[in-house]
Amino acid sequence: MKTANFKDWSLDSLDKTFELSQILQDECEVFQQWNALSKDMSIDDFEQKNLLKFQKPLQWGGKAWNEFELESKFISPLIMTVEFDDRKIGYFLERHLKGIVRDYELSGIVDGMIATGFRSPNIPFFCMHEYKRSVDNDGNPDAQSLAAMLVARELNKSQKPIYGLYIVGLIWNFMVLDGNEYCIGKSYNAEDEEIFDVFRMLKALKHIIKTKLL
Repeated sequence: MKTANFKDWSLDSLDKTFELSQILQDECEVFQQWNALSKDMSIDDFEQKNLLKFQKPLQWGGKAWNEFELESKFISPLIMTVEFDDRKIGYFLERHLKGIVRDYELSGIVDGMIATGFRSPNIPFFCMHEYKRSVDNDGNPDAQSLAAMLVARELNKSQKPIYGLYIVGLIWNFMVLDGNEYCIGKSYNAEDEEIFDVFRMLKALKHIIKTKLL
């Protein structure tokens, strides 16, 4: 059994090792359904007020924040506003994830995940990684998220899709892994009005988890 950390991979090496194929957003039915559902998600006055409150410091200094500041000041407050947490699922930070994918034991720390459990994560449905730069000494953000999603797929022991996200500075990219095909959606800039698109995607994700994945 070979062992590897999430940060050891690139998209090319994941594709080759695990026979994965990247498809475009417009070719991914699961992603299209997620995106279409997000258009139906409303944002009430309280949520809009909070989003704008979180965004203002991001606009002032977000480009200079380190990863911890970006996560603490913006990413987690925004995600917590969606209110994922209940007695069945929770939003967990900096948790270790490990699983067997083919003849590899993949493991690593996941910056954020939504999983069953309310004290400790059990079965993950959504994996997130956040980077200050697009590529740094700790690996590639898209590949690190995808590697974690592969483990989540195995832990789910089902044919249901796994959802993901990687964040590079102010830019958010949502992902879907469906079988051995994955897609990376369009980039959203949280510094401008696309913050509302990001929030709707997260609200749609909550609906999908609650109604289709649990």
